[in-house]
Amino acid sequence: MAFANNPKYTGVIPPVVTPRTAEGAIDVPGLRSVVEHLVTGGVTGLFVLGSSGEVPYMTNAERELALSTIAEANNGRVPLIVGANEQTTQRVIEEGRRMIELGAQALVVTTPYYALSNAAEIEAHFRIIHAALDTDIFAYDVPVRTHVKLPLDVAIRLAKDGVIAGVKDSSGDDVSFRQLLLATSHIEGFSVFTGHEVVVDGALLGGAHGVVPGLGNVDPAGYRRLFDAAVAGDWAQAAKEQDRLARVFDIVYTPDSSRVSGGAAGLGAFKTALVEMGIIAGNTMSAPMADLNDSEAAAIREILAETGLLGAK
Repeated sequence: MAFANNPKYTGVIPPVVTPRTAEGAIDVPGLRSVVEHLVTGGVTGLFVLGSSGEVPYMTNAERELALSTIAEANNGRVPLIVGANEQTTQRVIEEGRRMIELGAQALVVTTPYYALSNAAEIEAHFRIIHAALDTDIFAYDVPVRTHVKLPLDVAIRLAKDGVIAGVKDSSGDDVSFRQLLLATSHIEGFSVFTGHEVVVDGALLGGAHGVVPGLGNVDPAGYRRLFDAAVAGDWAQAAKEQDRLARVFDIVYTPDSSRVSGGAAGLGAFKTALVEMGIIAGNTMSAPMADLNDSEAAAIREILAETGLLGAK
């Protein structure tokens, strides 16, 4: 599989989790360990300050500490693509400038949220940010968090005009995703990434340039094997790796939903898996999210053992 439009960004770019100490502070040594686990696992970039990093819960100081720690640990080995996570245009620009100063090589920007926007305002949002910040911008289509779908026609115009360098699609709208791939396949350097964990092989077969998987924190090497098999055209091997990763993804269903929120379940499962694998020391979540308990950790441990991940470090 060759990408005819020579995309600038391809491969596996996981959204880096943010470990915390038992007291709730960012666990700097743990974060460095996560970066080493990811980079040595073969990732092609790091998405910093995304949903999996618990960015909505972080203070400005914590965001700066997380990015500076990751940048230092990465030491230029792979690109840093950083979330400029704010509600409205001027706030995104302000946040983006801070992130660029701290080492961001590209920014990830959502549609406006909290504010009630229409398609014209969404398009203007991206154009104004692009004009203000001299860096690559990924549009992050994540309506589960913003409650607004990035309109397909807007995304295509922004891509054709060079306003955005790519799209990270976590919309769950597979029809729109395929239409975006078809409409932008000829745009030199443009990238479309899927945010799905369990249908990456299908997305790559359809022309996606890579994946931004939260589960990639746990098994970066597995996602890299999947991507490499797809690039080689070995779709049977890609599917086999994807099937194993789909079983690994079952860790997110182990928490008790009567006690743990949906967000805390998924991210807590990733953190708990990293604890079980010896990557980080604890699975503390950002307040007010609940931490996973010992019985949930035991269920996750069983899945990791079954899928060959215990002792993987």
